[in-house]
Amino acid sequence: METQEILEFETRLPATEEPPSDAPLLEQLAKFHEFGAATRLMQTPARLFSGETLPVPTCVNEFWTARQRAANSLHEISYRACFKPQLPRFFIQRLTTPGEIVHDPFMGRGTTILEAALLGRIPCGCDVNPLSVCLTRPRLEPAMMGEIEARLAAVDWSGGDPGPEDLLVFYHPETLREICALKKHLLQRKAEARRDAVDNWIEMIALNRLTGHSPGFFSVYTMPPNQAVTVQVQRKINARRAQTPPRRHVAAIILKKSRQLLADCGSPERAALAPAARSAILLTAKANATPAIPGGAVSLVVTSPPFLDVVNYANDNWLRCWFIGVDAAAVALTVPKKLEDWQSVMTEVFAELFRVLRPGGHVAFEVGEVRGGKIKLEEAVIPCGVKAGLEPVLVLINDQKFTKTANCWGVDNNDKGTNTNRVVVFRKH
Repeated sequence: METQEILEFETRLPATEEPPSDAPLLEQLAKFHEFGAATRLMQTPARLFSGETLPVPTCVNEFWTARQRAANSLHEISYRACFKPQLPRFFIQRLTTPGEIVHDPFMGRGTTILEAALLGRIPCGCDVNPLSVCLTRPRLEPAMMGEIEARLAAVDWSGGDPGPEDLLVFYHPETLREICALKKHLLQRKAEARRDAVDNWIEMIALNRLTGHSPGFFSVYTMPPNQAVTVQVQRKINARRAQTPPRRHVAAIILKKSRQLLADCGSPERAALAPAARSAILLTAKANATPAIPGGAVSLVVTSPPFLDVVNYANDNWLRCWFIGVDAAAVALTVPKKLEDWQSVMTEVFAELFRVLRPGGHVAFEVGEVRGGKIKLEEAVIPCGVKAGLEPVLVLINDQKFTKTANCWGVDNNDKGTNTNRVVVFRKH
């Protein structure tokens, strides 16, 4: 990391942020009452691999809420099983200072990365899915509306092929031709080494408008935009709803979504993001093998790993992979089905996190209830961190009121892990 780049971070403390407290995190959370309720203190009994039981202090409260200031509009990119921006912000503000490195080894859509950048930290992240960098990098260097309009005007919209016939279950023939024209344009500029931040931005927007359930997407009505159903399933949806794909205009939809994403991206935000974009380390790699990240460099890790076999990321992203020219089947995603296999993978990840963390650095590892609450991953993950040499500091349970997530899935508040975030915090001595 260049000294000048670090100095640029250190001289920019966001106006809304107070310096972190010197009090240990457990003490801070025990006294937390910003939303009117006292923190409930409990213990989580974790059974270590040695057979010993280790009680870990546990804090339950509403630590962040929908009533807080809305997150920056740049976060409004759909991705399956992503956490709210308030979660990484909560830990970044309490456990780091501007100029320090914040890492997410399961980067996903880049929520931790973007929050770290907006708060003047140096973002670092990796994900085995190549889509992750495609969704994250462009928001660290957001294009201007004039640039987006000019680049879209330069696309030969009539130059696309008809596209795979199967995709006509999602798209009007002319819309599919436009999608293929844009895909051809972007891949050609990449092959000619002419891709830039504007191209990356347009690609990111297109990836997030491929399928959805409103006229703001390229497709006919389908599942929410964080997952793409199969062609066979979409045929059934079309038959059940007696629908055919309507004509959508690709460029117009990209411009509309761009305006929405850039709504909160003014001069102060761009000033914070610019040095972050230059210094960021964004890798397409496995979380347990990141040699590009120097040892002892990271101050804080905030992440959420795959939860056993709850989410099939490969199936969700097959259409997005098609658009960027990647074989979804070739992406080596790890989604263990058995708890002991999941723990084995997480132990390897923690060993790598131990390597990259500085002494005194922290890991905030967000997990959840799976199998209808029968498995509490916060209890399962503690022995993984301990085996890697980390000290479990506490478990934080963010206990929220009824949210849209629970409503969408037709379950009661806090049922099946819909509204609770369970975060295990570790420290490296």
